[in-house]
Amino acid sequence: MFNSIAILSGLIASIWLVIGVYVASLFYDGYCHSKQFCSELGATGSPTEKLSPLINNYPLGLLFCLFGWYVAQLQNVSTLVNFSGWFIIIHGIGTWVAGYFPMDADPFTKHPTFSCQVHSWAGFIMLLSLIIAPILTALSPTSSMNPFSFRLVSVFSVIGTVYYLFRMAKAVKAQENPGIHQRLSYGFQLVWLSSFSIILL
Repeated sequence: MFNSIAILSGLIASIWLVIGVYVASLFYDGYCHSKQFCSELGATGSPTEKLSPLINNYPLGLLFCLFGWYVAQLQNVSTLVNFSGWFIIIHGIGTWVAGYFPMDADPFTKHPTFSCQVHSWAGFIMLLSLIIAPILTALSPTSSMNPFSFRLVSVFSVIGTVYYLFRMAKAVKAQENPGIHQRLSYGFQLVWLSSFSIILL
């Protein structure tokens, strides 16, 4: 039973995140998914500052760590696949840290608080960890738990993530709809996680 939950936790986390962000946004009057970052739901002084990490960051961090642990201890797979599990765990820990340390209310501030700086570094580590993890699976030998089709999914996940990350950077610079690019970038990572979960079933 526990193993079944661990295997599915990657898929559950992806679905949970989408629903959790939507639910939290219902309690934030005027929140715009295309213009605002997901983290603004938990920003200092926001209407959902306490709610968002409770229903998103903390349970999601647990699910990411659980799935990462399952991948890290898989037998008869490449060591690179096991290492990808550790990076998923790092993503989970980063999710907890980003929830505990809220970003500033103004995402474009030039003088971020200590909390916002920690939040930003946690977010960077989260992003990097789910870029490295699919790269490792893409480089791993083909096996029943890492079929060639999933290796291709891993490659496309990295390409999509990085592409929309650059699009988001441009949107941030122009201060124009960065939210949609953030969601698309993270969306590729969540598709990879979900696919990994399903393949391991």
